Amino acid sequence: MPQTYPRRILLAVTGLSPQIVTETLYALGVRPQPPNAPFIPTEIHLLTTKNGAQLARAALLHLDGGQFHALLMDYPALGRPAFDENHIHIIKTPENQPLSDIRTPLENAAAADCITALMSQLTRDPDAQLHVSIAGGRKTMGFYLGYAFSLFARPQDELSHVLVSSPFENHPEFFYPPAQPRRLATRDGQHIDTADAAVTLARIPVVRLRHGQPQNLLQGQASFGETVAAIQKSLARPELTIRLRQKQVICSGQSVQLPDAELAWLAWWAQLVLNGTPYKSWRDFCHDETLWHDYMQLYKLIAPGGSYENACKRLQNIEDRKGIFEQRNSKLNRILQNKLGHAASHYQLKTHGRRPHTQRGLGIPATNITLILD
Repeated sequence: MPQTYPRRILLAVTGLSPQIVTETLYALGVRPQPPNAPFIPTEIHLLTTKNGAQLARAALLHLDGGQFHALLMDYPALGRPAFDENHIHIIKTPENQPLSDIRTPLENAAAADCITALMSQLTRDPDAQLHVSIAGGRKTMGFYLGYAFSLFARPQDELSHVLVSSPFENHPEFFYPPAQPRRLATRDGQHIDTADAAVTLARIPVVRLRHGQPQNLLQGQASFGETVAAIQKSLARPELTIRLRQKQVICSGQSVQLPDAELAWLAWWAQLVLNGTPYKSWRDFCHDETLWHDYMQLYKLIAPGGSYENACKRLQNIEDRKGIFEQRNSKLNRILQNKLGHAASHYQLKTHGRRPHTQRGLGIPATNITLILD
């Protein structure tokens, strides 16, 4: 249920139609469609241009006739969600200049990056639920917002588009159906009654791609273009290149820095694939002297003397080998997940077979692996 989250956020994009905010809030909290429960936000965020922000402040927040305040007065069940000028986010260029409109390719790129950064920020709090409306703004803004939602949304988050019946849609004086119906004049001189207005919400199902995203994307440290490129790489044919002495690992064109022990560990598994024996168990590693000896030979090529000697001492004890096997697998998989996100699944060590005979191994074919030791 939406009300189980202490922080409930409504995010919308608007251009020249600030009505989107009040219409969406009305549809969510006043007239929710069964079986949906009311969604009463605790805060509202608006993403818009410089011109859109001016319109929103005047039409929604002005002390004299602001329609957001009027909506709350009409429908007390909506409470008092936080929404003021600080909640209006203006799209800016990389030089921090506010955009008046979004027309050029550079302006579209700036909008995409601002949307991605805000979506990342608002989805970091596990105690928050986010409801996103893509009804306002230019079509590209709605697309970017919906795409960013797909990349960052968690199970509790929702995406929607508000629908307003004709002739109320785009009417400059219609912001929501007021508690006391009003008569409005149309452009052709006709009069319409707000009691006849229908405001509904279409919830939009999306493919959620948040699980497995690289941490730099989830933390808002990548642009929209970089985010999309990272997802695209995860769909590419896996190619693993290891240049051991240079301490270089490249996964489908993306460089990954690994600690010495995990670098040698990945090289060891790659070597097993190239030798035609890709799958091994911890029992193999514990009892086959050649296996851990081969690993140490790879480790010796890149590790400082003391580090190499300490690892050799640990491996001399057969009781420690199982722990080392499991620790290396776990740490390598975790690092790859953080660095590569969805693409990590190609390069992580996978379980093979059934208990008690399960083994581990790289799932990449030998033809897709390049291992250079010198």
